Amino acid sequence: MTQLELQSRNGVAPPGMDEENLGHPSEQPAKTPKKLTLIPLIFLIYFEVAGGPYGEEPAVQAAGPLLALLGFLLFPFIWSVPEALITAELSTAFPGNGGFVIWAERAFGPFFGSLMGSWKFLSGVINIAAFPVLCVDYLEKIIHPLESGWPRHISILISTLVLSFVNYTGLAIVGWAAVLLGVISLSPFIIMSLIAIPKIQPHRWLSLGQKGVKRDWNLFFNTLFWNLNFWDNVSTLAGEVDKPQKTFPRALLVAVVFTCLAYLVPLFAVIGAVSVDQRDWGSGFHADAAELIAGRWLKVWIEVGAVLSAIGLFEAQLSSCAYQLEGMANLAILPKLFGSRAKWFNTPWVGILLSTLITIGMSYMDFTDIISSANFLYSLGMLLEFSSFVWLRRKLPEIKRPYRVPLRIPGLVLMCLIPSAFLVIIMVIATKIVYLVSGLMTVGAIGWYFLMKFCRENKVLNYSVAEDEEER
Repeated sequence: MTQLELQSRNGVAPPGMDEENLGHPSEQPAKTPKKLTLIPLIFLIYFEVAGGPYGEEPAVQAAGPLLALLGFLLFPFIWSVPEALITAELSTAFPGNGGFVIWAERAFGPFFGSLMGSWKFLSGVINIAAFPVLCVDYLEKIIHPLESGWPRHISILISTLVLSFVNYTGLAIVGWAAVLLGVISLSPFIIMSLIAIPKIQPHRWLSLGQKGVKRDWNLFFNTLFWNLNFWDNVSTLAGEVDKPQKTFPRALLVAVVFTCLAYLVPLFAVIGAVSVDQRDWGSGFHADAAELIAGRWLKVWIEVGAVLSAIGLFEAQLSSCAYQLEGMANLAILPKLFGSRAKWFNTPWVGILLSTLITIGMSYMDFTDIISSANFLYSLGMLLEFSSFVWLRRKLPEIKRPYRVPLRIPGLVLMCLIPSAFLVIIMVIATKIVYLVSGLMTVGAIGWYFLMKFCRENKVLNYSVAEDEEER
């Protein structure tokens, strides 16, 4: 291994390359893309995680008002904050595209880097497929022919292609579009919360639930988990961020506070102002509550906001998947082709195209069990991520960490154990079909690694880094 490669592997910028470009391939594109700045990055993180209070309502249905409020107050400290802290430290220590793939590869080698990439990529693209469908589900309330048949299929296809093209135009555009989508989709909730103030009866916040309604702990914890998850997805864009060592920690801090308030303020307002059967608190109830509080005009605005939120979620998560594949190509986990940039917009067009094609295929399937399996794979990836974080502190203590979690290794282990225990619970309660599908996907991911290893060693395909397995 050359000195240049050794410096890059240890997180030290080689001569002539600043730390912000660490992780990029040696062949830099001729056209330099615009870097993500603080405000667009905050909103991209927001859409990676939440996209608004849409989807928080089942927590009330599952466990009652008080436990729902406590859940969204306390769960960020158990799950979101540790995940955000890990992302802040490792994204500034290894500021290259690929994020968590780089962390696992640096900690445990290329096999685990490849496995992490496969788990996270599969879970990501399957989740993305839900968002164009969600857009059409809302539009069909206005345009009834979209409810079924070929008009629905064509509308899903067109919406996916249009949203993917927006992603192709570059992160600068996607980032500022996320700002606009965030402001418009959150505005009706701010208005609803303000109008609700005179109608709020605080005693409703203390209700443990309606008599005769059994608590659904599985629904409750899954609702909290998936509404406050995916903080690490933005790490795959680290190479596209302006001054990542400073920008990432600030953006994550603001995004955590912003996201938690976006969930809590409407939840406090609606619970306090509206008295309905607890079983009515299904997904989409906020729109019905808006009609009760302010009128039909606000309900329509929230429904339109849901479509805009789905668009923002699609754009943010598609960006993460595409740049993750580029990062894996930079590490020679995937062929060099996956790191190709478009000439016009300098975006990873192969990653965008592949993610889009898989998304289109999944959009036409009844993929409830597949999504559950994808979430299972994501949980496996998070356990590997926590392990990588702790091990990198021990393995590479000398690496410059512009942001450093202020704990020693025993404290880091404790910080990671609590969310890890929650992940284990989520996986234990999975169904048999989820175990089967997840197992098959994992076997496929392992087989893919050895196929790529064979191709690299026998020079069947072109890879960015010419180093054998032992050197890596």
